[in-house]
Amino acid sequence: MTSLPKDLRPKTLEEARGVIEQLLQIIAEQQAQILALEARVAELERRLGQNSQNSSRPPSSDPLTVVRARRPASKRPPGGQPGHEGHQRRMLPEEQVDRIVAVRPRHCRRCGGPLAGAAAAPTRHQVMELPRVRPRVTEYQLHTLWCGGCGVTTTAPVPPGVPRGAFGPRLQAVAAVCTGVYHLSRRTTVGVLGDLFGVRMSVGALSACEQAVSGAVAAPVGQAHEYVQQRAEVRHADETGWRERRRRAWLWVMVGPLVTVFMVHAQRSTAAARALLGDCAAAILVSDRWSAYHYWATEHRQLCWAHLLREFQAFTERGGAAARLGRALLRDATGMFAAWERVRKGTLSRRQFWLAMRPVRRRVEGRLRRGTQVAEAKTAATCRDLVKLTPALWTFIDLPDVEPTNNAAERAIRRAVLWRKGSFGSHSPAGSRFAERMLTIAATLKQQDRNVVDYITAACVASVHGGSAPSLLPTQQSAA
Repeated sequence: MTSLPKDLRPKTLEEARGVIEQLLQIIAEQQAQILALEARVAELERRLGQNSQNSSRPPSSDPLTVVRARRPASKRPPGGQPGHEGHQRRMLPEEQVDRIVAVRPRHCRRCGGPLAGAAAAPTRHQVMELPRVRPRVTEYQLHTLWCGGCGVTTTAPVPPGVPRGAFGPRLQAVAAVCTGVYHLSRRTTVGVLGDLFGVRMSVGALSACEQAVSGAVAAPVGQAHEYVQQRAEVRHADETGWRERRRRAWLWVMVGPLVTVFMVHAQRSTAAARALLGDCAAAILVSDRWSAYHYWATEHRQLCWAHLLREFQAFTERGGAAARLGRALLRDATGMFAAWERVRKGTLSRRQFWLAMRPVRRRVEGRLRRGTQVAEAKTAATCRDLVKLTPALWTFIDLPDVEPTNNAAERAIRRAVLWRKGSFGSHSPAGSRFAERMLTIAATLKQQDRNVVDYITAACVASVHGGSAPSLLPTQQSAA
């Protein structure tokens, strides 16, 4: 053992005590540093181990080492199975057919004798074809005439209802749908317009069409936003990353029964959530546990159980008491989802489901309370958060129109995520407005089974004539 130099050796008992206290302090500081480093290593290992099965990361971000459970191969042959009801293309009625060609046999297929007459009910065979589309160009020749009386020249104005630009309402609508609904790049859209329709358009002209459409639909999109805030009794909310001017932003979505609204905001905060959802009301909010939603009354919330399943799976990967807790919670959640599936299929009544969930609720809540005492810090913190939000775990059991997951919002936002990955967001606030409005229109019209090109065309026509764009709100027919 190395001894202290002679000049540092204590000569008295008090000096020895001082040296020992200094050494103990140094040891304590080193132990604290070791604990901090161990915690840091554990956190980094946890992050390296995150994937789509134990966190909110998308499956596309999973490393190659993640092996997903595969279903066993089915022994059934591919295609429709015996007893399956076939689906065939429906024949159009004759009044909707452009041309009818009567085809009659001339000779008997057996003896070759001549045939005459017509069958009472001939076999129908319809063939659809796309005609070659060429743009219809209208030229307005604005004459300038000289007045012989006063010597002033006067030029005729563009007639009312004629667009000021070179492209009409339907062409603007098709161009905007290509980029804003089908998420083609601008250069690809320029190529599509040229190849399919014979329209020559520059990228800059395409951007001008987008902004014209954005302005035409601004009022009905704002009306749709107010409708969901005020009328939707159950609303799903989610958010994902976005880029505006190469800076971090967020794309938010709120899904109602027949209207879906998107919003690009610079923040992922309570202020942004309030701008999307409005003030806390009696409506039920289905979302994940992100803190921005905590301003909403807990008793009017439903936490997404799909997110909770990933949290519980993460518990199982931390070992010890956290792993045992995670496995127990996963068993409870699996049984709950099995019963919920029976409710959806109609083989289990709501009353029976409510009774069956009473012991499950007690077990889950008890496990979460015990989980707050687990030594693993992240597991304990998650359990403390869930204990505070306990009423929001079970709203779907008591109310029939509430789902246990936030799949509605996640499905709505998935196409926007793919768009962001291809376009890297928007380059200006005007581009963000175009994105959120087109996403709103596409999702809402799909819910209402309405044609998006026809709707945007009508909105552009109304804009040219100075009228009001058609509403995005559900009609009595679509609500039924």
